[in-house]
Amino acid sequence: MDASAGEWQNYAMTKTIPPFSELSFPRPDEQSLKARYDAIASLLDAGDRVEALHAFDAVRREYESWASHVHLQFSRNTQDEAAKADRDYADRLSPVATDHEVTVKKRLLADPDREGLEAIVTPHVVRLWESDTTTFDPRISTDLEEEARLAGEYTALLAAAKIPFDGKTLNLSGLVPYLQGMDRDVRHAAEAARWAFFEENGAELDALYGKLVALRDRMAKTLGFENYIELGYRRMRRTDYGPEQVAAFREKILAYVTPLISSLVERRRLKMGWDKVMAWDEALIDLQGNPGPAGDHDLLVARAEGMFRDLDPSGEMADFYAQMRDQGYLDLKNREGKAGGGFCTSFPTVGTPYIFANFNGTHNDIGVFTHEMGHAFQNWKSRDLPWIDQLWPTMEAAEIHSMGLEFLTWPQIGALVEDGAADRYRRMHLIDALSFFPYGVCVDHFQHEVYARPEMTPEERHQTWQRLEKLYMPWRDWGDLAYPAKGGRWQAQLHIYRLPFYYIDYALAQCCALQLWLGSRLDREGTLETYRRLCAEGGSKPFAQLVSEAGLTSPFEADVLAEVVHEAEQVLAL
Repeated sequence: MDASAGEWQNYAMTKTIPPFSELSFPRPDEQSLKARYDAIASLLDAGDRVEALHAFDAVRREYESWASHVHLQFSRNTQDEAAKADRDYADRLSPVATDHEVTVKKRLLADPDREGLEAIVTPHVVRLWESDTTTFDPRISTDLEEEARLAGEYTALLAAAKIPFDGKTLNLSGLVPYLQGMDRDVRHAAEAARWAFFEENGAELDALYGKLVALRDRMAKTLGFENYIELGYRRMRRTDYGPEQVAAFREKILAYVTPLISSLVERRRLKMGWDKVMAWDEALIDLQGNPGPAGDHDLLVARAEGMFRDLDPSGEMADFYAQMRDQGYLDLKNREGKAGGGFCTSFPTVGTPYIFANFNGTHNDIGVFTHEMGHAFQNWKSRDLPWIDQLWPTMEAAEIHSMGLEFLTWPQIGALVEDGAADRYRRMHLIDALSFFPYGVCVDHFQHEVYARPEMTPEERHQTWQRLEKLYMPWRDWGDLAYPAKGGRWQAQLHIYRLPFYYIDYALAQCCALQLWLGSRLDREGTLETYRRLCAEGGSKPFAQLVSEAGLTSPFEADVLAEVVHEAEQVLAL
């Protein structure tokens, strides 16, 4: 694609979303990338920095649009051989593109006119580039390609799960309704079936992760880091906090949230008359049965437009959603061969996001839909920002938009919940959000320990998870489910394999999203406007600045988590 920066900006700024089926992105190769970057170098040689920056931004947008499309198509059908081949090709080309990109960033950063560069692309983008240039060297190109291949193996392995249950053959997403059902024996049997799959594939999962850890540690040391932890933070583009602040945040979760969840679990045990709350009981949050969606996929997709129109009287959110729906930018149905989980991706030359999920007939359908719609709305609102580095914020800020919208839709959520269950859904959602904190920081702590000791054996990694799970979630009892009981739970968390150090972002963002929830209880319109402005800021500023300018308190501040938990306790009448 040879569009100039001005041409793609005009396309992105239009309010019309093109049909997804018509999207087509030229396939780059090493020669075409070299030609584009040689042209950028020539512009810099001629002293035309502004034109070079626009050309640099354009080629990055075009490459990212193509790569996003390739990886989306693989996720939509991991068994499609053509999609696999395209993904493999993209993974092989990625280090080549990164090498070109980092070379240009280093050259721009070497210019003595730093103030002039910051005046064009902003100081924040310059800091991001400074971090980026420390995360790549051609010496790790082969390792990066191998990392992508191994991560793809993990995705394909889990997507291929065929679990016999209830007279059916289910994938992991299809098993979820049974994990949340009212029948305790069925929940137990479903968990047993789930963990039988992981135990059957445990050796392969251990080997995959062992290779990923060793490879990442080798890359870090090649780049001059002590271990992968610092490199991992830099790859996440964290410019305003580090492991020490995150460790202190984990301690706050342990101090304020773990006791709260322990209390909630004990209340559930007493109300149900159980001797113990077992691991297979935890997903049943509402003792009348977790409120489900109002209907199937088609009903939820149809009703969502009205929900967004009621939430946002300006019509902006509803109109945007309706275009996404009508133009094919939603893939929400669970099916065989489809990658698990949910995500939002985008195509920067088009300015349009895409929502991917796996509906399974539980309340999770509502949660994942509103969550990913938050990501999509942010990306749509910030699509006109001038540089690709600003279109998405760093991920802890991005998750505020997603988790925030889960709470901001509370007044209208009855449109998506089964009849008469809206209040129960809101209570369940709040408990679920609070319950996430201990698990989220457990995942983060586990990764810090693993990458600090990359020589751990598989058994030691399982023992590490087992120890941390008992620390952050002391109520958890796996009973006769031997595989998770010995510390295998972490293998079901795709972020651990595919996106190291990502997971704490959800916990940090949840602290901010709960502040939006509290604000909306006092001033719905004002809080929605705050949310809209935050979305429009995209990634134009670092995490702490975005939070501060939105009138929120950083999760790293001493008392904010305690205050949020106290308010939640009042609402839950604890």
